[in-house]
Amino acid sequence: MKKTINIPLGSQHISLLEPVRFKFECENEKIVGVDSDVGFVHRGVEKACTTRFKYDAVGYVVARVCGLCAITHSLSYTVAIEKLLNVEVTRKAKYLRILLLELDRVHSHMLCLSHTCESAGFEAMFMRIMGDRELIMEIQELVTGNRIQFDFISVGGVNRDVNHEVAKKILNNLDALKEKVLGYMDEFTNNWSLSLKFKGVGKLTLDDAYRFNAIGPLARASGLKIDVRNEIEYLPYGEIGYKMQTHSDGDINARNIVRLQEALNSIEMCANILAGVPEGEIVVKSKGKPNGESLVRFEAPRGELMYYVKGNATAMLDRVRIKTPTFSCIPAFSHVFLGSNYADAAAILASFDPCLSCTAK
Repeated sequence: MKKTINIPLGSQHISLLEPVRFKFECENEKIVGVDSDVGFVHRGVEKACTTRFKYDAVGYVVARVCGLCAITHSLSYTVAIEKLLNVEVTRKAKYLRILLLELDRVHSHMLCLSHTCESAGFEAMFMRIMGDRELIMEIQELVTGNRIQFDFISVGGVNRDVNHEVAKKILNNLDALKEKVLGYMDEFTNNWSLSLKFKGVGKLTLDDAYRFNAIGPLARASGLKIDVRNEIEYLPYGEIGYKMQTHSDGDINARNIVRLQEALNSIEMCANILAGVPEGEIVVKSKGKPNGESLVRFEAPRGELMYYVKGNATAMLDRVRIKTPTFSCIPAFSHVFLGSNYADAAAILASFDPCLSCTAK
């Protein structure tokens, strides 16, 4: 005999780190209906960017939208402004911008993988990854001066250079981190708690990835070859060893493997950048005030991040609009829960790597 019950997950829950609420309709252990609500937090960031801060300070404000992808937010906004000001940054600045983007990606993916371990009850692996993540935090501090909230991007380039001594320390940390990630790959492939247990669980098919417009690692784990890094010409990803990582299974295990492969590729790209940073200035001066409209896309750790900026030839902007990857993936999130066991809901959600901090602007 089937018994139907309604079970809430969030917005405060021991295994849910973000302010989102899911309401599941369950028949015994199976989830047969899902309702979601992301409207628990609003910080007024977009409004502040057009009423309280001049355009040249907004890049530092939007870096506070999210601690894990601060560089992607500040870079997306800054490039939108540079398009309006007709500023062409140097190749050296572009290489240094990619360096921080990819360090951000590794540090974000490691956090997601650690929470996946925690949801699986593998506390030792959770602590191990969080401890190893210090290697990335140390690199980010060496380059920017901060372990988090890096005020590194500025209109016209970047704020700090990387000298030979710092580059050598970074490469040492990257070598150590690569060995760590290869060890994770072995665990996530062969350890039952992290691989076989999650095969077939929380599956998003390729057709559904298309239907729900999935993006980021969630889409690529289902075989959907979509990555903004493969499309934009602004940053020279083709010169530094970028390779798109995909999987065909679309389940929790596939999402874990894609993030591990992306972390390895990002480490490789960072090493290539440090081995061949072009000569030149790190910043060029800009003139005038932004006037007109600009739309920019970048690949954040969770997928496509989009910034729309409208200027009026004054120091204050008319509009700043931010479209985040988590918000775009919520329809796919809700669909994947259908047919799954309620006991797997926390692990499925962790594998999505949601960031409502970004969404609640």
